[in-house]
Amino acid sequence: MVARTLALSGDSMMTAAHSPKDPVTFAAHLWENQTMDTTAQLPEPSAAEVAAKRYLPWVVATALFMEQLDSTIVNTAIPSMAASLQVTPLSLKAVVTSYVLSLAVAIPVSGWMADRFGTRRVFMSAITIFTIASILCGLSVNSPMLVAARLLQGFGAAMMMPVGRLAIVRTFPKSELLAAMNFVIIPALIGPLLGPTVGGLIVHWMTWREIFFVNVPVGIAALYLANKHMPDYRSEDTRPLDFIGLVLFGTGVALLSWLLEVFGEHRLDITSMSVLLLIACSLLAAYVWHAREAAYPLLRIALFKVRTFRVSVMGGFITRIGVGGLPFLLPLLYQLGLGLPAWQSGLLMMPSAAAAMFMKFISARVLARFGYRQVLTVNTVLIGITISLFSFVQQGTPIYVIVMISLCLGFFNSLQFSSMNTIAYADVEGNDSSMASTIASSMQQLSVSFGLAAGSLITGWYLGDVPQSNRVALTTALHYAFLTLAVMTVLSSITFWSLRKTDGESISKGSVKET
Repeated sequence: MVARTLALSGDSMMTAAHSPKDPVTFAAHLWENQTMDTTAQLPEPSAAEVAAKRYLPWVVATALFMEQLDSTIVNTAIPSMAASLQVTPLSLKAVVTSYVLSLAVAIPVSGWMADRFGTRRVFMSAITIFTIASILCGLSVNSPMLVAARLLQGFGAAMMMPVGRLAIVRTFPKSELLAAMNFVIIPALIGPLLGPTVGGLIVHWMTWREIFFVNVPVGIAALYLANKHMPDYRSEDTRPLDFIGLVLFGTGVALLSWLLEVFGEHRLDITSMSVLLLIACSLLAAYVWHAREAAYPLLRIALFKVRTFRVSVMGGFITRIGVGGLPFLLPLLYQLGLGLPAWQSGLLMMPSAAAAMFMKFISARVLARFGYRQVLTVNTVLIGITISLFSFVQQGTPIYVIVMISLCLGFFNSLQFSSMNTIAYADVEGNDSSMASTIASSMQQLSVSFGLAAGSLITGWYLGDVPQSNRVALTTALHYAFLTLAVMTVLSSITFWSLRKTDGESISKGSVKET
């Protein structure tokens, strides 16, 4: 087992302990070595470690709430931002995609940084970067400055959440890990529940800049809690950073995402676009070749040989492209298409988050009853059908109809993401869990970035040369975009057909037994 040091600040300062008498090290040993006698009596935990267990979930939850609130609050303010910065709403998709793209590129190095510099230092640095970037977003005077600040924000978030989850895993023994992670994930659902409404109210009564300043007090609170209660885990035997892999993967992904952003906006001729697309694909192909030969690759491609992991990551990637554009397109439909104020648009985004929270209570039993294969293939089709229903939303559509569609979308999306995120680890060995989590997180964020770009691209293609200020034309283009995304989502269900009926039973059956 890799030796680790643990340092708690203030009165809870402790020296590193590697003997079985240290409860934290002993708990970590239990987590990594399942052959240990489970009937052994654990030592009585010290007051410092009891405090760490009590407050650490709050530390991570506060940071997660800030990140999720920010990622959803921005979508509601896009029309207001566009008017203030004197650009078209669709062109501001870069404000959203740049943040998600930065997450996808930076997440792979977060684990290495935590092992090298310690969870406490990296986590606090990430919160500081995220908070400062939020202030810069609010002070932006043009679109390029706003995009640059969002890139910095995404870099902070990429270090913040993976390191927070790593601290949770290393602090809590396996018997307590599920309860701790369930507590931490609640803000991930509350953020989307409150974000659109808070953003709509802020834009309605103040300006769009204040939505970024909301992060400042939350960030200060997170820093205070982290300074007092975040443990400092680190590895004494740190693997070298795959710098070549980082350059190849990061540059290829960034270039490909940028091409998706500018495609259809006539910034580049077709020859230049083709050359850059070839370069982006070549960089990603070069990374795949490099990863197969490198001793310590940034992302270990060999994990894709595990069938359930491969289906989860690749199938989820395609599905999220269809779903990923909705958080950007729906506020445009509500505000520009239906003419609703920002605060009402935000309220209409709440039912999806509320339904998602409700699904978390029954998803385990649904999976245990029907199995991963049936749930993923059928539920993906149901998501596509629900997306297509938004193509019928227009002026005069009763609010309760929109609410019902949103409830269904949140309900099915929550079940889909829970299923895809958990089956990824069904057949992954314990020593590969960290790398599998890194790959899955990177691909998830990348697919969301591509989904946002695809949604805007499809809408712009249907809109053609008609000005976006034309409400009727924009609404029609959005309707066609929803239908296209629905077809893409339905077709993505094919990727889950290769699952076997018994795949994932170790997770689904076990979760029901535990509850």
